[in-house]
Amino acid sequence: MFSHIMIGTNNLDKAKAFYDKLLGTLGVRPAKVDGHRIFYFTPTGVFSVSKPINGQPATPANGGTIGFSCSSPEQADAWHAAGLEAGGTTCEEPPGIRQGSAGKLYLAYLRDLDGNKLCAMHRMA
Repeated sequence: MFSHIMIGTNNLDKAKAFYDKLLGTLGVRPAKVDGHRIFYFTPTGVFSVSKPINGQPATPANGGTIGFSCSSPEQADAWHAAGLEAGGTTCEEPPGIRQGSAGKLYLAYLRDLDGNKLCAMHRMA
C-alpha cells in the first residue's frame, strides 16, 4: 500500500540486526546497506532506516505507527516475539484481536530500538 517508508536511527548496525530479525518473520530478506541507510525491498513497497542526514539525533514520530501486514495471528505473534528478542519493547495492549470500524483485526505492537512504534496486523475473516 505504500511506496516507501523511511525512519531514523542513531545506530545503523543495531537497527539492521533488529529489523533483519523482525522482518525476517514476514519473509523479507535482510537489508541492503547503502552508506548511512538500509533498505528492505518487497513486492508491495520499500522500508528503509537511515541515520539522519542533518546531523541531529533520530527521534520517533509522535503519534506515528508503521504497520506491517501479516498472513495470520501466528505470524503476528512470531513477529512480536522476534522483535522482543531483538531488543524491542512491547507497547499498547498485548497481541490480540481488536474490534473496530475496520472489523476484527489481530494486532501486535512494539517500539524499536529508537522508539519508533510498529504494528503487525492481520485482518480476521
